[in-house]
Order: sequence, then structure tokens, then C-alpha cells
Amino acid sequence: MANINPFEFKNYRVFETEIAGRKLTVETGKMAQLANGSCLVRYGETAVLVTATASAKPRDGIDFFPLSVDFEERLYAVGRIPGSFMRREGRPSEKAILASRQIDRPMRPLFPKDLRNDVSIVCTVLENDYDNSPEVVALLGASIAVSISDIPFDYVVAGCQVGIVDGRTVINPTSEQRKVSEMDVTLCATKDKIVMIEAGAKEVPEDDMFNALMEAHEELKKICAFIQGIKDEIGKPKFEYEHHDIDHDLFDKLEAAVSDKFEVAMDTDDKTVRDAGVRAIVDEFEAGLSDEYKEEHGANLAECVDKLQKKIVRRWLANGKRVDGRGMEEVRPLAAEVHVLPRVHGSGMFTRGQTQVLTLCTLGTLGDAQELDTIFEETEKRYIHHYNFPSFSVGETRPSRGPGRREIGHGALAERALLPVIPPVSEFPYALRLVSEVISSNGSTSQGSVCGSTLALMDAGVPITAPVAGISCGLITDGGQETTFTDIQGVEDFYGDMDFKVAGTKKGITAIQVDIKVDGLTPNIIKQAFEKCRVARYGILDEIMLKAIDKPRADVSDWAPKMTTMHIHPDKIREVIGKGGSVIQNIVAESGAKVDIEDDGTVTIAAVKAADAEKARKMIEAIVKEPEPGEIYYGKVVRLMNFGAFVNLLPGKDGMVHISKMADHRIEKVEDAVKEGDMVWVKVMEIDDKGRVNLSMKDVKEEEKIK
Repeated sequence: MANINPFEFKNYRVFETEIAGRKLTVETGKMAQLANGSCLVRYGETAVLVTATASAKPRDGIDFFPLSVDFEERLYAVGRIPGSFMRREGRPSEKAILASRQIDRPMRPLFPKDLRNDVSIVCTVLENDYDNSPEVVALLGASIAVSISDIPFDYVVAGCQVGIVDGRTVINPTSEQRKVSEMDVTLCATKDKIVMIEAGAKEVPEDDMFNALMEAHEELKKICAFIQGIKDEIGKPKFEYEHHDIDHDLFDKLEAAVSDKFEVAMDTDDKTVRDAGVRAIVDEFEAGLSDEYKEEHGANLAECVDKLQKKIVRRWLANGKRVDGRGMEEVRPLAAEVHVLPRVHGSGMFTRGQTQVLTLCTLGTLGDAQELDTIFEETEKRYIHHYNFPSFSVGETRPSRGPGRREIGHGALAERALLPVIPPVSEFPYALRLVSEVISSNGSTSQGSVCGSTLALMDAGVPITAPVAGISCGLITDGGQETTFTDIQGVEDFYGDMDFKVAGTKKGITAIQVDIKVDGLTPNIIKQAFEKCRVARYGILDEIMLKAIDKPRADVSDWAPKMTTMHIHPDKIREVIGKGGSVIQNIVAESGAKVDIEDDGTVTIAAVKAADAEKARKMIEAIVKEPEPGEIYYGKVVRLMNFGAFVNLLPGKDGMVHISKMADHRIEKVEDAVKEGDMVWVKVMEIDDKGRVNLSMKDVKEEEKIK
């Protein structure tokens, strides 16, 4: 027998703290020790293993920081087997992609600007108790894993979810609290500044949102101190990396030769003209370089051109000048149009400068709702928003390979923005899919999607509770100066420090998404952004959108399904469906309507023609209707017995006429009065305690037959 040497985890450490009254436990030194940094984070009974790994050196030709973040769902975390044919997890769900983005966006700007080594953060959800969000646990784990690793990263980041329940700010709300919360916000911050906001809200006023964020930041400061303590105790020294720097000789030569020309070429509101002008200047400059100089420095020209444009744009913005000549609070020219495509159920096109989004709305039955197979509580989605960003929208050529993480993120943002105003099923029994097609892009297409979606919904006759608009606010930091400005276009987004997107109604905020390129935002910047976006949002609604369509149409499109709902007793569902679905298939075939039945007995009937839906409704009513004493039926004799005849009253429902009730005079044999297949008038006399229906032919009066 071999000698067994038990493994000893010499570096195993456990750190504990409390967040929102629940224990947070961090275990290090046991799992995934070949990664640069790793930790197992437990919050309640939710557990996530997070690893951070970096390559030893950069890949050849990399001119950006290649960070990847993956949020790995495992269905065993909630005790389920995947529903796919392969019975294993496939590509990440939409929520997993959004969780990855929520980790990437606050951390990416805080890595060294010249780091080119590949860095991979993987968050594997091992357990999920629903009350303690795995997204938050993963975010904290990512910060800890990177902080204690040898990967260059000088900041400590913390994150939490924020809700408002009964007027009170709640940190990391439980499952029940999330259902009644006025908002669902994920907030990330360092001890000094806020670095990411992702929010959905039920028309929360700006002041209430701001106060909740500031209150939550105080809690995040405590978590940052906790993570800093772990880093101080077990953190590894950061490794040295190849610092990337611009080719200063080439940059100086380029700036001296073309800076004035660049300023002239870039001073236009037309992206195409600006790009063509810059390209012509660069081509002329490059043609004047010697072959020897180009061989030594030419590979860095594109980077130098980019830096020079960035320098010019940032200097202009810091001095209150914008590329297209607008004022700092001025929104680009706007246009709104509805009913662009009459055959679709609803359409709206929103234009802001050279950004143009066409949104199409499709209405379907509740059976068209999207089924979800994830580790989260939500099992289906009735309102769906998709966002497409084709290459032609920015004047480029590349093949379409389906939506990337950015497209999924922007679609989800627009979805969150409109969700609070979507009517409930009881008022509007439809599933809804909106698709925003970006047909021209020069910045802030996600907020253009929000505006286009409002137009399409109202054009489709969806009774939204209020119109929603969206706008973004930018930022330039220069020394100690902070300059914010409204409605950023592409070049301002690319070279600026912030893209602060806010969507909402006249009542308040419905969605926020903040991207930054600096080390965080101060309360003053956030407050300015809220106010500037509010003012611009009101203007977009009043001056443009509501002039295109001031309220939802009274009826849905002629091409949309006409929907009606009814309720049947759950015990009757089997009768309506029939053996092997035979009954419901017959209803659909005869009426031309689509029928969906819920487990609680709710029946949704959809048909393009209202008459078809009504026909299906009457067929279902006939199946589930129970005869009542005194009712008159014209039924078919289906079976003869010695003592009487059975008559079919309703689908699946027969009654019996005793021989003594067939006529006013005595009848010797049943066959003397009726034959199988005869149609006869009968009256329901009684329904006995066993549910048997007793009928009479002789008690039906002549005037009742006519009725």
C-alpha cells in the first residue's frame, strides 16, 4: 500500500467582513493557485471562484490593452441541468455578458495605460442563493484577485447593488426587496471616486438617485478598506512589464507639420468630411518622409495621428469649443418620424446629427415570450429589445458575424430604459420585440435607440405610461479643470473622458450607463451630468418626439394580431387541449387564431382578424361551459338506450332524455320518438349530485325553440 502524504495548504487564508448585515468571506491560497491571483468569495450562500491571469509578455503588434472578463454561469449553482440538447452550458446568456461588462467597465480604465500584456479575469459561479447577487460577488472577487496578484493594478475597486425600498436606500437588496425596489443599480467605486454606474429605475427623480448613489458610496469605502487590508497582507509585488510609449520624434515632426491643417480639417460637423480631410493631410505628410525614415518610424504613424487629433479635440473642449461648433449644452439637430414602414406593427426613426436609428416593433402572443435558461430567477422575458450595429453605419466594410458584447449591452440598456413604462399583461396581453437598427452612427446610438423605441411603441399602439428619451453627457479633465458637455458625438466620445448616458421620462430616470476613461467621477460631475441630461431630455421630448406622435395610437396595426383574453377553470384546460392536443389544434385550424393557455387558466387568443379571434373564443366557451337548469339546447342524439336517449349539448358534454320526457303522450319504445343523428330541442331540467344532466324534450315550448 502506497504512503499517502496529505496536502497542506500553507498559504490558505480566510478574510471576513459584513455587508448589509450579511457575512462576506474571502478564501485565498487553496484554489486555482496557478493563476496570478485567485480567490473564492462567499456572500450568504452565493459562491464565486475568481481568477486573474496575465501573459508573460505582449503579443506582437498589440497597440491596446487586451483585457478579457468572463462571467461563467454553471447551472449546478442553482441545482438545474441545462435545457439544451447537449445538456451542458453553451454560449453565455445575455445576463452573463452584462455581468462581464459590469466588471470590465470599472476596472479597465484603472490599469496602466501602457500595459499591453493579455489579462484574463474569469468568474465562475459555483452557488447562487438568489438573495445575494452573483454579479456583485464576482465584481468583488475580480477586484480582490487582481489586487493580490502580481498584475500591475494600483487601485482597489468595490461594487454593490443599490435599491430604494419604501423610500429608503438598500444596499444589496434581497430577492424579495428587488421585486419592490424603485431601482436596480450596480455601483462601482474606489475609496475616492465613482467609476461605474449601471441602472434601471422606475422613473426615479434625479435628486433621489444622486442621494442613493452617495449613500452607497459610503458603504463602498468600507469595502475598499477591507480589500486593501487583504492586499496589504498577502498581495504579491507587481511584475515589471514592457512600457509602451509613443514615437516622440515622429509625433513632434507630425505636429509641427500638420497641426494647423488638422485644426482646419477637423472643424466640421460632418464626420465623413473630417475623416477625409485628415486622411488627405496625413497622406501628404507621409509622402514627404524619406524611405529611410519611414522604414524606422512609419509603423507608428497611425498612433501619432490619433494622439494629435486627441490633443486638439481635448484642448478645444477644455476651452469651450466643440468640433462641430455647437455650444457646450447644445444638442445636435434632431428629427423624429413614425409609421416609416406601414406593414410592420410599429416603426419610428430618430435622428440626432449624423446618428440615426430606425426601431421596429413587433407584437406577438404571450407564447412568444423568450424562455431563459440561466442561473438567475427570471425564467422568461415578455419585452425584448435588440440592437444592431452594421459596419455601413460608420462607413466601413466588414462582414456581419452576429451581435457582439457591445450590441448586447446597448440593447439591454434600451430595454431597461423602456421597461418601466411597458403596460402589464392585464392591460396589454402581448409579447413585444423591438429591434433598433443603427443606420448611421456618430455617437450616442444607444440613446438614439431609446428615443426610436418610444416612437415605435406609440406607433404600434402600445399604451406606454409615459414617453422615454435618452441623452449622454461628456467630460474633459485638464489639470484640475473639469468640463462637462451635452450630447457627445463620436470624436468627443473617443477622445473624451466620460460617456454618461441617462434615459428617462418627465417624471424621472429609467436607465443609466456610465463609461469612463479616467480614475473616477466626483459627486460634482455626477450632479452636473444628471442636470444637463434632464434638461436635454425634456427638450427632446417636447420639441421633437411628441410633435411626431403625442400619444400611443388607439388601436394596434391592421397587420398586428388582435388579442383577447379569457379565463377558464384550470380543471377545464385538459378538455380544451384534448388528447394529444387534438381539440386545440382543431380550434386553431377552424378559426385561424393562435391560442395560448397558461397553467392558471388564462387563455390568450390572437388573430390578425378580430372575427377569427372571436370565433376561437366562442369555440372555447362552448367547450368549458357547464349546462344550467332551464337552458335550452338544440342537440344531436348520439346514443339510444332502452330507457331514453343521450343528446350532445356542448363539445364533450352530453345529457340524457328519459323516455317519459320525450313527448306529452306515452311512448312504448325510444326508437318511436328519436333516432341516432336526429337534432332535437331539449331543456335542462336538473344536474344531479354526480354531475349528470337530465333533459326534457316535452318541456320545451315552441317560442323557446325560436329563441
